[in-house]
Amino acid sequence: MGSQSLHLQLFLLLLLVAQLSADQTARTYIVRVDSSSKPSVFPTHFHWYTAEFTEPATILHVYDTVFHGFSAVLTPFQASSVLKHPSILAAFEDRRRELHTTRSPQFLGLRNQRGLWSESDYGSDVIIGVFDTGIWPERRSFSDLNLGPVPKRWRGTCQTGVRFSARNCNRKIVGARYFDKGHQAASGFGGIIGGINETIEFRSPRDADGHGTHTASTAAGRYAFKASMEGYAAGIAKGVAPKARLAVYKVCWKNAGCFDSDILAAFDSAVNDGVDVISISIGGGEGISSPYYLDPIAIGAYGAVSRGIFVSSSAGNDGPNGMSVTNLAPWLTTVGAGTIDRDFPADVILSNGRKFPGVSLYSGEPLNGKMHPLIYPGKTGVLSASLCMENSLDPNEVRGKIVICDRGSSPRVAKGLVVKKAGGVGMILANGVSNGEGLVGDAHLIPACAVGSAEGDEIKSYLASNPAATATINFRGTVIGIKPAPVVASFSARGPNGLNPEILKPDLIAPGVNILAAWTDAVGPTGLDSDTRRSEFNILSGTSMACPHVSGAAALLKSAHPDWSPAAIRSAIMTTASLTDNSFDPMMDESSKKRATPYDFGAGHLNLDLAMDPGMVYDLSNNDYVNFLCAIEYGPKTIQVITRSPVNCPMKKPMPENLNYPSIAALFPSGESGVSSKTFFRMVTNVGEANAVYRVKVEQPKGVMVSVKPGKLVFSEKLRKQGYYVTITIDSKNLVLDDSGAVYGALSWMDGKHVVRSPIVVTQMEPL
Repeated sequence: MGSQSLHLQLFLLLLLVAQLSADQTARTYIVRVDSSSKPSVFPTHFHWYTAEFTEPATILHVYDTVFHGFSAVLTPFQASSVLKHPSILAAFEDRRRELHTTRSPQFLGLRNQRGLWSESDYGSDVIIGVFDTGIWPERRSFSDLNLGPVPKRWRGTCQTGVRFSARNCNRKIVGARYFDKGHQAASGFGGIIGGINETIEFRSPRDADGHGTHTASTAAGRYAFKASMEGYAAGIAKGVAPKARLAVYKVCWKNAGCFDSDILAAFDSAVNDGVDVISISIGGGEGISSPYYLDPIAIGAYGAVSRGIFVSSSAGNDGPNGMSVTNLAPWLTTVGAGTIDRDFPADVILSNGRKFPGVSLYSGEPLNGKMHPLIYPGKTGVLSASLCMENSLDPNEVRGKIVICDRGSSPRVAKGLVVKKAGGVGMILANGVSNGEGLVGDAHLIPACAVGSAEGDEIKSYLASNPAATATINFRGTVIGIKPAPVVASFSARGPNGLNPEILKPDLIAPGVNILAAWTDAVGPTGLDSDTRRSEFNILSGTSMACPHVSGAAALLKSAHPDWSPAAIRSAIMTTASLTDNSFDPMMDESSKKRATPYDFGAGHLNLDLAMDPGMVYDLSNNDYVNFLCAIEYGPKTIQVITRSPVNCPMKKPMPENLNYPSIAALFPSGESGVSSKTFFRMVTNVGEANAVYRVKVEQPKGVMVSVKPGKLVFSEKLRKQGYYVTITIDSKNLVLDDSGAVYGALSWMDGKHVVRSPIVVTQMEPL
């Protein structure tokens, strides 16, 4: 046993003993078992677990596919005694996670009948598993009209429940399950968290929240003509892979998040059921990334990827802060969010005639140019009033006026409701400095418009010097052809990778701002209880919306290239990603208004037409991932928590940056002066014409020397894989890092038809 895994066990034991001395309340633990040590007298693992470790009644889930072990409700004392058993590898507490909450397929370069869509029969042989809040199966987006029979290899089921019968599955929704045991257990601990509120939830795969219906239809919604949200974004709604099949795994519950033990159980089911792609728009609730052996999304995804299933995950919405990206495991594809070329502009017009641009999805009675007095409740200095929090506004002050509210702390649409209750006639929602100019449209319940922080400050200062100022809001509907686009969304989580900066994350960005997709009928477009409107579609923003674009893209690629591994599919979408916007300029960052960097967009923006034929791919095997885990100094027992099977690390310790990743991140220690260099190894597989010849082109990062050997790769029928070395040399006196602490370049292999591009990031940092 490695000293590190011994330390891990001691650490977990000490942790449990510390908790034990603090309290003896039961809670849910996820327990990892070395399955090879099951005594043969027990017919099943369940018999063994209940005989040796705990009572049958306390067991929530038994895991046997992506993970060997069980989750159970134990007191800390029971958990610490379980950990002493030699067959137990690890135990960790169940935690709660959060969701990373029609025009985008065209914007990805998916023109009909040309390229990807026609070649792959639109992915009809591929099954996408969506881990989310369930589905509203009656929506047109989920019709199975003209779809062929369900793929024969599908082994899943249609789990019935409240308002969900076997008839709700069809040739489009091929399976549906729900997972609530982690929630139930959590609510049993004094009802503090979790628990499913059955007045607003369905104990079934039916979606009471809307998020799951939206992500599922983004990945694989059928063509729906005359789609719009209250008249906005009118047109044809369709998913990225309209003929792909959907398997629904409801792991998140309205207003209650998603529990690790349930997410892990869904991974177990999905892999057994036979999905090809998993889409998971969920991440750590705290914005802090746990190490992989304590992260069920990383563990479950490893079990899926090691069996050839592509897993797409959202990067998180804590941008533009640096190091905010989550879902960092190198076997996950991590997706950030960009804007699309469609917007919903609205203008604030002041009594001095000045116009301030903003956005809105308000669809009610307009103000028709009528001017109303302005008020900024925040001028009193009371924070809750500046944020228009519940009960913070005085109706005598607000009645008949347009109210300026600051963004933050409460949902954007809820602020408008507070204004409406206090008698206000409209709202101007002003960004704070942290959101900068990043705006998202909302289906407000009163005439309201969101403006950037600079505009907000100007409107407030005009009001301060002209207390009798009046204003109106003009709603301009839907505008298409916005330039520049895509722009990296200000909320999209940013690199560097906080666990292993040698792996660049996010991997890429995809459309994630103002995305139109199907919606539940259980709540209105704002999701607020008081919103009585019902809409077939809704417009949402978040990396949650970007992730299913990549899931749909992976389904189309898998359909066209059934023999490609998840790493090959990710490589194809990364090395062909675009770096320019529709004005042919380098992509910009919405929050800083400067050029975006690979810490913002990874390899670039999803470009599906090119991904279909990438020329070469950077492939990875399970063994490569194991070597990576050895390189980051996980011991064999710790690695087994992730990989299920025991492993041996190579005698010579590998370097984490030698993982055959499609991007290159070079870390140099920050204290060193003078010249230092690092050499990386990469292996490419030719998936294009057999006798291709590639030559390298390097864009040197500023103040950095990059050399590649050999500079030419010659492939043949027999020779499909070739390796090359990249040496990166810095002279610390010439190296000037940018605001995000890095300099950027790229390495491209070209054969006259394909460009296989990898971003290069060079940084100096204290080793983590």
